[in-house]
Order: sequence, then structure tokens, then C-alpha cells
Amino acid sequence: MRTDLTFTIIKPSAIRKNFTGPIIEMFNRNGFKIVAMKMVHLSPDKARILYEVHKERPFFNDLLAYMTEDRIIVAALQKENAVADFRELIGKTDPNEAAFGTIRKMFAESHKINAVHGSDSNENAEREIGLFFSEDEIFLKN
Repeated sequence: MRTDLTFTIIKPSAIRKNFTGPIIEMFNRNGFKIVAMKMVHLSPDKARILYEVHKERPFFNDLLAYMTEDRIIVAALQKENAVADFRELIGKTDPNEAAFGTIRKMFAESHKINAVHGSDSNENAEREIGLFFSEDEIFLKN
């Protein structure tokens, strides 16, 4: 299992507010190399698969509605210790609890509308990347 890849989504609210450029700049400035990226409209079926871990939670249907309401940007990022470093960069889910200088502190509206998704484990990063990218779409850096 790779430990140098992680997966992210720039969520609909961040795209609508034109935060895409500044968020991507933060990826780059913090040493993440973008090895695959595209803008997509997430289907309800794919959203259910992506967020199946939350299917029993009360917010599941609201999450699916939000994530399928508009375009998203999905990306595979490469860096040593990618998952942990990226989780630190994005900050806590609730922007009120996120550390100063994190993506969510700077760009999230709320706990539910939090600008970005980041994989929480190497296993999930691998699974999530595979949902959106084929092997020939990922351009790994040395």
C-alpha cells in the first residue's frame, strides 16, 4: 500500500466562491504534487459509494445532496506521509475548531460545508483515488 498518495475533493461551495485557485496553491506550497485532477459532477450513486462509511449517520442524505448539487474537483496528491500531512493541512472538519492557516479555517463555511474532503487513511485514499481515476490517469512524480 502506498503511503505517498492521498485523495481530495474541492467541494461545491468552495468552487462557487472561487476558492479553487487559493486552495490548489496551498496544496503546492505545502509540498503536495498534483498527480491527477479533474472537475466532475458527482452522481448520487457514486456519492453513496464514496461516503458509504457514513450511511448510518443522520447527516448522510444532506451530505449526498450537497456533494451532488454542483461540480466538484477531485485530485490525487503525492507527498511522503501524504494522508497525515494533508489532514493537518486541511484542519478539523469544523472550521471553528480548525487551526489558523488550515484550508478549512480559511475557506469553510461550517462543519457541514467545509470546503474540502481529505482521505482519512491510506486504505481510503487508495479506494477513493480508484473511484475517480484509472492507473493511466495518474502521473506519479519521482
